[in-house]
Amino acid sequence: MPRIRQIAALTGAAALALTAVGSPAYAGTTEIRKVSDNSLYNGPAAATLIQSMVVEAKVLGVTTTTTCTTASMSGTVASNGPLSISAASVSGCSGSASGITFLGLPWSGGVTYAPQGPPGRDGYLTLNGFSVSATVAGVSCTYGGVAVANGFNGSNAARPVAANSQAQVNMAGITINKTGGSFLCPGSAAIKQGVFALTGGGQSLKVTGTYP
Repeated sequence: MPRIRQIAALTGAAALALTAVGSPAYAGTTEIRKVSDNSLYNGPAAATLIQSMVVEAKVLGVTTTTTCTTASMSGTVASNGPLSISAASVSGCSGSASGITFLGLPWSGGVTYAPQGPPGRDGYLTLNGFSVSATVAGVSCTYGGVAVANGFNGSNAARPVAANSQAQVNMAGITINKTGGSFLCPGSAAIKQGVFALTGGGQSLKVTGTYP
């Protein structure tokens, strides 16, 4: 892939941070519960990519596509929604991007119960202060900001990957913004596809609560 097309590949890593859309207005309660016995859950949280991340970006007017096949995040979640991500990794990205690094960990954030539909999401996930850097053909670029993505319980027929019964976060339709780097770096990129499955200590979780 030509050098300019390679530069866009790094945006797949930024996408894996659940990149920015506007957070909806909300007033209600959120509860994170175990699916097995419906008890409130506090503890380790993990996110694993179950649908490849596909990202498009324009570089000097040329649309480029990047695909990443493997990614994971880990941290903790509280029963009323607060979330912290302490580790994150990505691999299997086409487009010859190298030196992809997640910066500024841990990221704070939360899970919010805010159903839409039917059919539709059960809530949304927010991450604050994430940052990603990458070097491609000697050019360094950085992306970051506040990240918001729609979430679905494993019992929700509208979940994006029907074959997987875990809670899921869908990142399609999100835009990534550049925060630093060369003028050759894409100013933004659009996530066309990408889903994470969420678990807590190896257990299936769900989000519920009250919503106005």
